[in-house]
Amino acid sequence: MSRRALFFLLLFPTSIHHPPPISSRAMSSKPAIISSSVMSASEAKWITLKKIKYSDAEGKERLWECAERTTRKSSGIDAVAVLAIIRSKTNAFPLSTIIIEQYRPPIDKFIIEMPAGLIDEGETPEQAAIRELEEETGFKASGVVEATPVVVSDPGMTTANMKLVVLNVELPDKMEAPEQKLEAGEFIVKRVVEIVKLSDELRAYDAKGFVVDAKLAHWASGYEMARRIAKGEFA
Repeated sequence: MSRRALFFLLLFPTSIHHPPPISSRAMSSKPAIISSSVMSASEAKWITLKKIKYSDAEGKERLWECAERTTRKSSGIDAVAVLAIIRSKTNAFPLSTIIIEQYRPPIDKFIIEMPAGLIDEGETPEQAAIRELEEETGFKASGVVEATPVVVSDPGMTTANMKLVVLNVELPDKMEAPEQKLEAGEFIVKRVVEIVKLSDELRAYDAKGFVVDAKLAHWASGYEMARRIAKGEFA
């Protein structure tokens, strides 16, 4: 097994408990949809619709509809999602990560996801990831572990793309609760979770009516599957 695989599978047994979910900005009321109506592409500020004419594998001309972000910068990459690996120099707590709770109007539900955001002009994906992690959670990255190639999540509907950036957050001793740097209109609850317990935590969120973001769910499932394979369950 590679050093990188061992890094992700390393566990530190302890009875310490992580802090409860925290947000630096309290919600005075529960978010809810007031109204919903069809919007023309000319009204949209952040996205547009496109009609694509293409030739299929048999040479037949076809049409396809898709949505496209209008915010994409010169990097050609829309956004980043951040997987933060939080560790203690003294092994004061188990290998952990941070997830966030956030209301998403398109689905009218609270979603559980990784910290994430759009890439600004002049930023690399890694720089955007470091910035978004600090803004949404308060944690400062100690370094970049790796970044994935450009990936897509719904290519049948949108041209939107992104990178997953893995950041190392090394703390001197015990778990900390740094202050978020949220922008106006952002109401984000952060939650530190032991990586070994992530899949169970996401199932608990689902049972409570939250929606789990696909990127986070897939990573948690992959990690759990890797643990089971390492234990010889499929031998």
